[in-house]
Amino acid sequence: MTKSPAPALRLIDVGIGFRGVRALDSVTFDVPQGGVSAVIGPNGAGKTTLFNCVSGIYRHEGSILLEGTALDGKRAFRRAGAGIARTFQTPVLLDDQDVLTNVMLGSYTDTRVGIFTPLWAPAGARREERAVREKAMAVIERVGLGAHAWTPAGALAHGDRRRVEIARALIAEPRLLMLDEPAAGLSEQEANALMDLVVAHGTETGMTCVLVEHDVALVMRYATTIAVLDAGRLLAVGAAAEIQKNPAVVAAYLGSDVEVDAA
Repeated sequence: MTKSPAPALRLIDVGIGFRGVRALDSVTFDVPQGGVSAVIGPNGAGKTTLFNCVSGIYRHEGSILLEGTALDGKRAFRRAGAGIARTFQTPVLLDDQDVLTNVMLGSYTDTRVGIFTPLWAPAGARREERAVREKAMAVIERVGLGAHAWTPAGALAHGDRRRVEIARALIAEPRLLMLDEPAAGLSEQEANALMDLVVAHGTETGMTCVLVEHDVALVMRYATTIAVLDAGRLLAVGAAAEIQKNPAVVAAYLGSDVEVDAA
């Protein structure tokens, strides 16, 4: 009998409280390997808090496993090194540095070089810096920003800043990519193009993507598994069609006018 692969991400009784308020309360669900999954829910449901727990920004109760390996007790940089990358609701970039430098930053959990490697550095470090630079350029081209490699990040349009942040995540070759509201501030066309890029990368590499997103139509279009949070508790988890018809989810969040995009 073939053994089923471990989930890309497993959460077991994950919880956290702030000043007596339970932001997450015993949240348990699995994210399957590959493709796109999503976490949705009303404002204040605990979605970004969940991302902060998975990425190690917050210390949490319960257990979080990445492809069967427990992350409990590991700090954020250790979790990044284990294969987790993420973006934020508002792109966090070095606005006075060019796109290339910003993207190169995503590789430094796995290298010995800094942002700028001096000429007097050992030959091995200089070779590594050149390799990182070439890899960053390839990722920049992939996300469609080749013409802006030397442009300061602060001079870019919002949609391009999103692409820079995703490129910085992808250069680390993550096993799990977490996108926090990637469609915020984007047109429908821009959001779809961004998600198509992520899906194509995941198909080629086996990377799993999890997104937190308020654009329900986008979620229904791309996510195969959806977890719904409400007031820090797991309300439901399942396929898009199941979630759309779940009475508790409809009452708490979706309303009755949301339809699954068959495309």
